Amino acid sequence: MKDFPYTEKKDTRSGFGAGLHQLGQTNPNVVALCADLIGSLKMDAFVKDFPERFFQVGIAEANMMGLAAGLTIGGKIPFTGTFANFSTGRVYDQIRQSIAYSGKNVKICASHAGVTLGEDGATHQILEDVGMMKMLPHMCVINPCDFNQTKAATLAIADYEGPVYLRFGRPVVPNFTPADQKFEIGKAVMLNEGTDVSIFATGHLVWKAILAGHLLADKGINAEIINIHTIKPLDEEAVLTSVRKTRCVVTAEEHQMNGGLGDSIAQLLARVEPLPLEMVAVNDSFGESGTPDELMEKYGLNEQAIVAAVEKVMARRK
Repeated sequence: MKDFPYTEKKDTRSGFGAGLHQLGQTNPNVVALCADLIGSLKMDAFVKDFPERFFQVGIAEANMMGLAAGLTIGGKIPFTGTFANFSTGRVYDQIRQSIAYSGKNVKICASHAGVTLGEDGATHQILEDVGMMKMLPHMCVINPCDFNQTKAATLAIADYEGPVYLRFGRPVVPNFTPADQKFEIGKAVMLNEGTDVSIFATGHLVWKAILAGHLLADKGINAEIINIHTIKPLDEEAVLTSVRKTRCVVTAEEHQMNGGLGDSIAQLLARVEPLPLEMVAVNDSFGESGTPDELMEKYGLNEQAIVAAVEKVMARRK
């Protein structure tokens, strides 16, 4: 099992902030909008250095999406910023009608996704957002795993023509991907080649999958671990190449089982290559208040849960 050493832990939202600030320096068409959460979205540096390209809309998220759609008509590339719950659930109609339907070039940047939002509780946590966004025609859905990858994704989506949902979080997590990586939208990243089981992970669960890989190696199980940072468009070729070798699959994500990465891969397998699959995800439940680590353990979003899923799916393989 390959090692992925890291020297620091950082929050992925800071990767977004760093990427946005760099875009401010290099792309004059990039503008930013925020719904009264500049500090939480780490947009401070952009606001300080490019105030004429920043729009504070206040607690009016629906209006923010309409403004963003309008700005694209003049050739601007708007990046909206608020919590994932407010970026999707609160404004779904505006996104559907004003952005996705007409393919507007809006980048919907959503922090504090999943249960790792922690103590703010179920009303602010959202575990349905990937499903909501991926069902919209024309919408690209990206869920990077650490600071470096989030920064790289932020830079990449500015060059992507069309609406994007970029999902990231608040807790500090190992920063283990290369700082100089090239982020390719729709291209999965092989982390460890294996022969016994395919583990497809996204977001915060990528690091958990790496930890699980070491635990599995101690049991004599050689896991293939792939980082699916782009959930839509899904890298179907990478998925199918892997599963045709291992013949069994585990998916891991900080999201509902319904509508997430596991759902997308299950649909692909059902159409093309039916194989045993287990999902590590939240099973039809809202979150609750607690520390991120407590909630990840309670809802089975950790390396132990991935190991258990691997053992279960390998027992089903024929």
